[in-house]
Amino acid sequence: MSFTSEIWQKNAALYETIRTMPFNTELAAGTLDEERFRHYMIQDALYLIAYGRALSIAAAKADSPAEIVQFANGAQMAVVVERSLHADFMEQFKVTPDVFAATPMTPATHHYTSYLLATAWSAPYPVVLASLLPCFWIYAEIGSDIVGRAAPNNRYQSWIDTYAGEEFHAAVRAVIATIDRVAASASEETRNEMHKAYTRAAQLEWMFWDSAYRREQWPV
Repeated sequence: MSFTSEIWQKNAALYETIRTMPFNTELAAGTLDEERFRHYMIQDALYLIAYGRALSIAAAKADSPAEIVQFANGAQMAVVVERSLHADFMEQFKVTPDVFAATPMTPATHHYTSYLLATAWSAPYPVVLASLLPCFWIYAEIGSDIVGRAAPNNRYQSWIDTYAGEEFHAAVRAVIATIDRVAASASEETRNEMHKAYTRAAQLEWMFWDSAYRREQWPV
């Protein structure tokens, strides 16, 4: 069994919890409240800036030229390509630049991005990659799941098509292959830390979607 297969199997119940949570169930049905999606979209755009920074740090720590390019390109995709997608959504759902600029990170977004950046700066390269993997892999799996059960004329079809699309899935497969390669030469201690990092980031994925569904704000 590959290292990433082992990680996925170990966290299968957590993925199923994410797959069936109200946000994703209602998004697939096309019944998700627009305010909840708008909240998610703004927070996701804020998240992607930090995710791009973490990918850039991973590129700097990479142990081969090919992986420097892989994660530098990933950072570009996170900041440029996906934010372009968000710009289209923001126009569609009437989020003005002023509204976006005035919206702070929620506690869940702040927690998740702080965790990724702290891990990117402080942890060894294999552990950094494991912490970044859930955002790639879980989104790809959720996209594939939702596209198969999405309601016709779904108002969120563009989002679904993006994360179910082959271009995104090819990038995910490449990251998985890199992590399996890195894990193969890692010590048992490092592999254990990779497991912990993946699980924590997957838990934060759940928190991020749940906070969007609740339209979370700072309590004080």
